[in-house]
Amino acid sequence: MIRSLFTASTGMIAQQMNIDTIANNLANVNTTGFKKSRVNFQDLLYETVKSAGTETANGTTIPEGIQIGHGVRPSAIAKNFTSGAFIQTGNALDLAIEGDGFFQITLPDGTIAYTRDGSFKINEQGALLTADGYLLEPAINIDTDASLVNILPDGTVSWMVPGATTPSTAGPIELVRFANPAGLDARLGHNLLLETQASGTPTAGTPGLDGLGTLVQGFLENSNVQVVEEILNMIIAQRAYEANSKVIQTSDEMLQTANNVRR
Repeated sequence: MIRSLFTASTGMIAQQMNIDTIANNLANVNTTGFKKSRVNFQDLLYETVKSAGTETANGTTIPEGIQIGHGVRPSAIAKNFTSGAFIQTGNALDLAIEGDGFFQITLPDGTIAYTRDGSFKINEQGALLTADGYLLEPAINIDTDASLVNILPDGTVSWMVPGATTPSTAGPIELVRFANPAGLDARLGHNLLLETQASGTPTAGTPGLDGLGTLVQGFLENSNVQVVEEILNMIIAQRAYEANSKVIQTSDEMLQTANNVRR
């Protein structure tokens, strides 16, 4: 009976993490390029009271044993990298990736981070950067007096300047892909991901080639969070939490009954 108290408590702790993950998904339902997460669970060790396949005293074999589990634990929080819906903004510097791939961003310490958030800006020197001021890698510089900025699906950037008869060009904007994007590290926040040993090394290339997606100008990729799905998951997690708390309550009542037994 004491075992059931601890077993049910693992279920409550696991469902609390599940709720925390769902809450983060819902909080980022309108975050550009956000990818939802899901908690994976695994059962804990089992206490073997009787092993299956052992022989009895009369020479027969036990077909089924007795193993009592000790609960559950979260094994991983996995990100789902399916594409979100595209939202048209009309901004020439807003880019969505149609397909696989990430933009490369240079952090102030020189580290390269990766993102699906293509809401770029331009600084006083004409360089493309994120809303936090981090430069796109490789650097793309546009004339500060440019007009009619055009970004092709393959990442080529062109624009017109006053008095010119032909457009100026830069780029192309490079994308990278990973063998295991779910292994990327999201600890930085700011819509940025970091390479890890689990993700593998990035493979850079031109959009539209070698399995990389293409760029869509004037659009942003919304998060892939489905509100109805998250609400359903929240209800399931809540009921599982309540069921485990009921197990603790029942176990406590059974212990109380045992303590009240008198000769």
